[in-house]
Amino acid sequence: MLTKILTPNEGGLDRTLRVALGLVLMSLTTFGPQTPWGWIGVVPLLTGLLGSCPLYTLFGISTCRRQSAG
Repeated sequence: MLTKILTPNEGGLDRTLRVALGLVLMSLTTFGPQTPWGWIGVVPLLTGLLGSCPLYTLFGISTCRRQSAG
């Protein structure tokens, strides 16, 4: 069950954007408005680092490149 949820379903650009967004949001906890809402950045950071998004799995979405047959 856990391997189905953690199946890679994010492409390189998707992962890069998620990690960047996560870091920017988390920086809001120490810089700028210093709001605890910045901890929401943990979600895109972790999904970007893992390369798997549970919502993508739920909806059958994948931004990974297709593997060529052969």
